[in-house]
Amino acid sequence: MTTGEDAVPGAIRLRPPRNTLNRRAVTWWRTQWLLTTAAPVAVLVALAALIGPARPWLLLGAGILAVLGLAGTAFFPRWWFAVHRWEVTDDAVYVRTGAFRQEWRIAPMSRIQTVDTVRGPLEQVFRLATVTVTTASAKGALRIEGLDHELAAELGERLTRITRDTPGDAT
Repeated sequence: MTTGEDAVPGAIRLRPPRNTLNRRAVTWWRTQWLLTTAAPVAVLVALAALIGPARPWLLLGAGILAVLGLAGTAFFPRWWFAVHRWEVTDDAVYVRTGAFRQEWRIAPMSRIQTVDTVRGPLEQVFRLATVTVTTASAKGALRIEGLDHELAAELGERLTRITRDTPGDAT
């Protein structure tokens, strides 16, 4: 890989991707976090109603879990939005993800095998989608979550067109 002034024009190099996710991704992540927190809290509260001797401990656990869940709901989705980036050029797909441990990945167009667009039930509610780019890499697919569903469909078509027109890499 080349960097700096000696970079070859058009060369693929590690750099920050330019695009942010759709702002609705923050609300989508918050909803996921709340649902993930609400289920065990509800179970603990139901058990507290049924098991009298354990009630104080079960309610304490439910309260602690609820407070941690609400704190995570308020904090993490905004942080994830701040750090998640993506970009597609004629040469590669760039993705940066992660909150504590950031991961930067590049998939050259010549290495892309499949492009999938997925919309789970909550993503549909928020009009979002996930684009998954599968390559021959042992590291696995690149995922761009939190895209507007129309942009994701256009991106899937664009990636399909670019990869179809890109000669394979012999390396």
